[in-house]
Amino acid sequence: MTKPEISWQDFEKIDIRVGTIISVDNFEKARNPSYQLEIDFGDLGIRKSSAQITTLYSKEDLVGKQILAVVNFPKKQIANFFSECLVLGVYGENKSDVTLLSPSLPVKNGLEVG
Repeated sequence: MTKPEISWQDFEKIDIRVGTIISVDNFEKARNPSYQLEIDFGDLGIRKSSAQITTLYSKEDLVGKQILAVVNFPKKQIANFFSECLVLGVYGENKSDVTLLSPSLPVKNGLEVG
């Protein structure tokens, strides 16, 4: 089932950028297994995110990986951590199996998706 149709103006409000994961830590206080990520978005700076991606990715797999994230959400507090962006991924049949979205070739951090 698809979600309701949106306008082009609705889509233009979403700011999706490319960033490189620079550090990964276990997020012990999260309800579901998660990592705390630090992501370099170039001129936008470094932002933090909590991501439930532990079933398909080890911490070592993630450092240096370019990903896509929504960077214009308000900060969201999760336990004692403030998530500053939403890392994008595709749910597998099991919702805990998330495959991250990333550019197929290396690009400059901070570039917009459109």
